[in-house]
Amino acid sequence: MVLIEGQPVQRVLLVDDDAVVLGAMRALLEKNGFEVVAVGGVTEALKCIAVQIFQVLITDLHMPNAGDGLRVISAMRHSQPAALTMLLSAFPDVKSAKEAIIFEADEIVVKPVEVKQLAELVRERLLIQRSPPPPKQSVSVILERCSEVVVRNWLAGAKQTPELNHLDLKDEDRTGHLPKLIEDLVRRLNRPITGSPGDSVASFSTAAVLHGELRHAQGYTPEMLVHESRILQVTLFETLKDNMNALDFSLLLPDVMTIADEVDAQLTQTMGSYMKLTQTLNPRKLVKVVAASKLPEKLGLPPAFETARLRTAP
Repeated sequence: MVLIEGQPVQRVLLVDDDAVVLGAMRALLEKNGFEVVAVGGVTEALKCIAVQIFQVLITDLHMPNAGDGLRVISAMRHSQPAALTMLLSAFPDVKSAKEAIIFEADEIVVKPVEVKQLAELVRERLLIQRSPPPPKQSVSVILERCSEVVVRNWLAGAKQTPELNHLDLKDEDRTGHLPKLIEDLVRRLNRPITGSPGDSVASFSTAAVLHGELRHAQGYTPEMLVHESRILQVTLFETLKDNMNALDFSLLLPDVMTIADEVDAQLTQTMGSYMKLTQTLNPRKLVKVVAASKLPEKLGLPPAFETARLRTAP
């Protein structure tokens, strides 16, 4: 085993039910300066975690049952929370990735991976772990901080969606509603949890109602409203994924549920105001009503909006 002068030997628990892979990885990790305990299944791994101390856990995901590696990750997290945990998977599907996040795996590595590259990754992560960790942030803080990023990424997604990109609209006309919808979402995420049934009730959103009226004036269809709401939800979750290292996991699950519920509630209110206008107003009359109500100003849209809408109204 090659030792690096001045650095303590790091003990690695290596778990994989493929004996060939296990042997090869053990030999190369030891060659790179690690002390390795290699086992071929969940039961042996749990026994080792109970009686030995490790700085690193590297485990396969499926051994052979789906998700076996998550049990090992969970046990290490409870028994030795300071250990670096790495999950190996040939096919890291979305469900497995979400479960790995819940069990707080530090790294998900896609197989096949070169052992030398894996050893370098382990060293890099160990160095990061020795540094004082930055303070964790709640979901609401991250979304508020990244509000402009959410708007920008949502716009990029909308432009790539055929169902949405056929209307000739300026960027500010497409995204003018988003900052206020994100504000409503952050406000709900920050609402105190009292344990009452009202905790799960969405608030009335003026921004969502005005958004439905605006989209009607712009010529959107109900299907387009659903598409852009779906893009918003995906963009919010991608933003959290991009800020995983800063995320406080203690309230992640309830916050994710709140995001999904709030986005759906906003869509419901948007659809309600949209359909009400569909049933009562023709497009030209609607444009005049929108102009008189100063709706574009309420949503922060430019003055040119009114003229553009009048030109497009039949």
